[in-house]
Amino acid sequence: MGGYVRLAVAWASVAAFWWFGKGWLGDLGSPLWASLLFGWLLAIILWAAFGVVHEAEELAEMLGEPFGTLILTLAIVIIEVALVSAVMLSAKAAPTLGRDTMFAVLMIVLNGVVGLGLLVGGLRHHQQSYNLQGASAFLAVIIPLTTIALIIPNFTTSTPDGSLTQFQAVAFSIFTVALYGVFLLIQTGRHSDFFKDPRARAEAERTEAVEAPAKHRASAGMVLGHIGLLVANILPIVLLSKSLATILDHGIAALGAPSALGGVLIAAIVFTPEGISALKAIARNELQRAINLCLGAATSTIGLTVPAVLAIGLMSGQTVILGLSPTGMALLAVTLILSALTFSGPRTTVLEGAVHLILFFVYVVLIFSP
Repeated sequence: MGGYVRLAVAWASVAAFWWFGKGWLGDLGSPLWASLLFGWLLAIILWAAFGVVHEAEELAEMLGEPFGTLILTLAIVIIEVALVSAVMLSAKAAPTLGRDTMFAVLMIVLNGVVGLGLLVGGLRHHQQSYNLQGASAFLAVIIPLTTIALIIPNFTTSTPDGSLTQFQAVAFSIFTVALYGVFLLIQTGRHSDFFKDPRARAEAERTEAVEAPAKHRASAGMVLGHIGLLVANILPIVLLSKSLATILDHGIAALGAPSALGGVLIAAIVFTPEGISALKAIARNELQRAINLCLGAATSTIGLTVPAVLAIGLMSGQTVILGLSPTGMALLAVTLILSALTFSGPRTTVLEGAVHLILFFVYVVLIFSP
């Protein structure tokens, strides 16, 4: 019942901004009025995002891993792309927004959520196990994707500012989508076992012959219903993203806040529900699901946001700057090295979580004091 109330409120908000939004957003000079509109939109978008997570988790129970977490990460990245696109198209002067958002997602997910999760999991369960092959597959894709998108643009000689030429943008987009597509084939095809908990996989193999057919028959008629509810929760977020983008752009300009803050806010809005889901999984000693969520979010973000942002830049004639600052590149390099070390063994401890969290706090400090 709560899910239908959430949908009703979300779609009522869409209707309200459809009819009255132009007038409401036309005068944001009053800080109180702008804050009220921002709070309203933020609450509705977050509430709908939790609905997306809920429906994806229901599908995960029916379809099993890795399809469950894959559906969730793809849905969340669609929301991220919608928000970034809305800000870029409304502001017309946000060349670093895509870069800032992707970098924020990587820092929040790979350092913030992973760090807190491993810290809590280590304190609660001492050591937690996971499928090493799955984590290695994620990192094998994350490292080249982030290097191509966020580091290489700083070292090309065709442009001086970390942007790409039209030819480079098209080529890099194709390469990024192709690599991500190959990874999806691996994740959902012949190597899907890499992304399953070894203990759960062994148990499933013992019971599959008896339970799988009955489960399939029981859930087949419900899958389409949950997919429909998933889409119904995503659409209000996409439709309200333009209004939120207008207020966000106005607020950052009025407050004189760092431009990177826009990307951080978008990343936080989008990935808060998924981060909470990952932390709950770790508390239940389901580290594999949390890894699929966190590393999957990082992979999907780069794999889908890069081509989307570059496409918007090409179509709208805007300059898109992808190359990170020297400080950002150093922090990204340390994060990737640390992630490779953290997931180089079959178990994790409190130490890895503490180190990831320290890196996340360094990133937060550098936002306001670069």
